[in-house]
Amino acid sequence: MRMGNLPFLLLLCAALSSAFPANTRQTKEEDMQLIQKYLENYYGFKKDGEPFVWKSNNAMTQKLKEMQAFFGLEVTGKLDSGTLDLAQKHRCGFPDVAGFSTFAGEPKWTKHVLTYRIVNYTPDLRPADVNAAITKALRVWSSVTPLRFIRKDSGDADIMISFAARGHNDFIPFDGPGGSLAHAYAPGKDYGGDAHFDEDETWTKSTEGTNLFYVAAHEFGHSLGLSHSKDPNALMYPVFRKFDPSVLLHQDDITGIQYLYGNSEDPTESKDPALPNSCNSNLTFDAVTTFRGEIMFFKDKHIWRKHPAERTADFELISSFWPQLPPGVDAAYEIPEKDEMVIFKGNEFWVVRGDTILPGYPQKLYALGFSKDVTKIDAAFHNGVEGKTYYFIADKFWSYDERSQSMDRKSLLIRDAFPGINGKIDAVFQHESE
Repeated sequence: MRMGNLPFLLLLCAALSSAFPANTRQTKEEDMQLIQKYLENYYGFKKDGEPFVWKSNNAMTQKLKEMQAFFGLEVTGKLDSGTLDLAQKHRCGFPDVAGFSTFAGEPKWTKHVLTYRIVNYTPDLRPADVNAAITKALRVWSSVTPLRFIRKDSGDADIMISFAARGHNDFIPFDGPGGSLAHAYAPGKDYGGDAHFDEDETWTKSTEGTNLFYVAAHEFGHSLGLSHSKDPNALMYPVFRKFDPSVLLHQDDITGIQYLYGNSEDPTESKDPALPNSCNSNLTFDAVTTFRGEIMFFKDKHIWRKHPAERTADFELISSFWPQLPPGVDAAYEIPEKDEMVIFKGNEFWVVRGDTILPGYPQKLYALGFSKDVTKIDAAFHNGVEGKTYYFIADKFWSYDERSQSMDRKSLLIRDAFPGINGKIDAVFQHESE
């Protein structure tokens, strides 16, 4: 497994024409052009302008041997049928030889919680199907690493995902149907991590056509810093094969991604026998809040992440995002305009941005203006329209003015302001407010 930071492309190599009969000489010339182009694209072969003649020490012959060795073919240096057949298969356009294909270093993200955004959608699939394919493709990698992915609906994200045809402002234009399928960039600034999919392809969610989940899973391997594997069973093998939903990650893929980011969470912790039953009608939550377009439900040391456009929720450990936070939080709320979330436990609170707890936290509740006899918050939510944050304690609530950074002096009874709600509140959040 090799790591690189050049853009990665999935390409369809041009098949030999069979529409009309061709004489043997013409066919050999076409084969020669095909393999020469293949070696130029993927093995660093540079044509010297001289007519090609097969010789054992010829540069093209040596490159052909490199190709055969990479794919586990018989190393003959000759253009045999097996080599020619492989050169016509669908494959990823990133070169296969390390000295030619990579810069020095092993690019990877320096954080474990990454954001992604689907900038636009293909008309070939329903948006919900695209969302599901992308989420599932990212989960392929998060299932074997500490990596976690949070979806954003607007603004910048670590991995920007888009569909485009022909030129699309990254100097690597797509080439129409039957050409480049997709490309992605290794971790870094600007285009780093971004994945682009060719709109001229027909994207599907089945085993027929171009399966979006399969291609995206391969591309996101590049977005995370992986290059190609020599193992034909690996997801990161350069040849794009027919999608088999029963087989995806191979041990070589796992070894490569864990080399960069480490193993997944402690398996004894992830198999906790006390996992909450989400189907239990008596289930209550410690806290609920929106965060970067998702709704987050906190329970003990676990968290559900639910995007409104998705039918299912992701289930994670709180420690996967914020290892320093204690389990069993009391309340949480988002301040979208600051891209921050405030989390409460006992008489302390933390402010987080992404997977980072901001410096200076935790702080005590009295820093917000509460008296020192207030020992915990039951629930809280932020109203960005009003610029107010509301804190619920027992049967009362307080409001905090974010603009003046001050607490309103007088508390109110919950039942007076929210008719029909009596007693203590476990969790509260505001969604899609105007």
